[in-house]
Amino acid sequence: MNTRNKKKTIIGCIVIALALLTFSSTPFQQFASFPEKIRMFQGSLAQLSLTMPVTATLTSTDPDVVHVSSAVASEQVDLRKPLTIQPGKPGGAKLTVKLGSIPVKTVDVEVLPELKVIPGGQSIGVQLHTAGVLVVGHHLVESQGKKFSPGEVADIKVGDMITCIDSTRIRSMDEVGKLVDEAGKRGKTVKLEIVRGKQTLVADLKPALDDKDKKYRMGLYIRDSAAGVGTLTFFEPKSQKYGALGHVISDMDTGKPITVGEGHVVQSSVTSIEPGKSGAPGEKYATFRNERVKLGTIEKNTPFGIFGKMNQLPAQALETQPIPIALGEQVKPGPAEIYTVVDDQKVEKFKIEIVNVVPQKYPATKGLILKVTDPVLLKKTGGIVQGMSGSPIIQDGKLVGAVTHVFVNDPTSGYGTYIEWMLQDAGIDLRKEMDEKRRAS
Repeated sequence: MNTRNKKKTIIGCIVIALALLTFSSTPFQQFASFPEKIRMFQGSLAQLSLTMPVTATLTSTDPDVVHVSSAVASEQVDLRKPLTIQPGKPGGAKLTVKLGSIPVKTVDVEVLPELKVIPGGQSIGVQLHTAGVLVVGHHLVESQGKKFSPGEVADIKVGDMITCIDSTRIRSMDEVGKLVDEAGKRGKTVKLEIVRGKQTLVADLKPALDDKDKKYRMGLYIRDSAAGVGTLTFFEPKSQKYGALGHVISDMDTGKPITVGEGHVVQSSVTSIEPGKSGAPGEKYATFRNERVKLGTIEKNTPFGIFGKMNQLPAQALETQPIPIALGEQVKPGPAEIYTVVDDQKVEKFKIEIVNVVPQKYPATKGLILKVTDPVLLKKTGGIVQGMSGSPIIQDGKLVGAVTHVFVNDPTSGYGTYIEWMLQDAGIDLRKEMDEKRRAS
């Protein structure tokens, strides 16, 4: 190898070594991790720290939306010192970092209207009526010496929702029996409108005369309502909207989500606890109280819980004043609390640990992994039990999410969902409110 090639090799090694040192250095890694987008609420602050020994120019495309304060009261900022991002009016703006005249980083900043809600924790009773009648099974009708199910013959499947019979909207099982018996006496088939998944189908069914009671039957087991208990997550006092449970209500026989026709939430009282054990989730046992007093409506049943409007908060609220919420990216692993009831109607605080945070750009369940650390709750329940779903999760004084599921093999641990997704399903759209405020201004 000649002298010139040796020099090139040495210079190349030096360049590679310097590049590796640069890329592995703390300042470079911090710069590389500088966020591309920041969301924040009015009234909050965000701090960024690069720890780079340079002075840069930082500009905002809309200083009314967002501006930056630092030790230098001008566009020149010292990147060795933390930068405090201050939100203004709702909207979006871009922050551009320049070294000299060269743009090196652009950050999209979205300022959202301040939102506070009252955290729940109260035990609530759920009274749900389906949007029609739900088929939960087939049964054999003994007719003229033969046993068969007319519904099965008509290809009606378990999980189908019957919404209309001969163009008559169905709201209860009593209506079904009357219409089917009348059609059978006239020797006619009935035309059923059914919902199967996302499809709406029509089926013709010939009722069969039951030899025993002389009534015409469809050969179907049906259900028109469901009831249970859960936990209130939040209440937004301005709109009177609420969210609860943190997961969908499914039919106990079919396992399919229940389509809501109408429903109500009522006061509930916890009577006893079956502690959870490995392989056997525990459960809250509760009763409805003052069923005549409807606290609110149930308008939606989604993967993130039940939602509607609430006329009044259930009794024994631990918090009566609204607190801020946290966006998904603001939630971090570490200590937190849940609000829930384990005795009568008393809401209590219990310590938990947020073990893992799963980043989610789009609505999805199971964003948080939780572990109960409170010795009192562990003694009473063994950890997370059925009926605790919807218990609000509080971290650093903010509502960050809700308990949703328990790990079957470890009742001390479970999943949670981000509060952002529950608010969205409740009809509290942060971006929509931002657009409305921008138009008003």
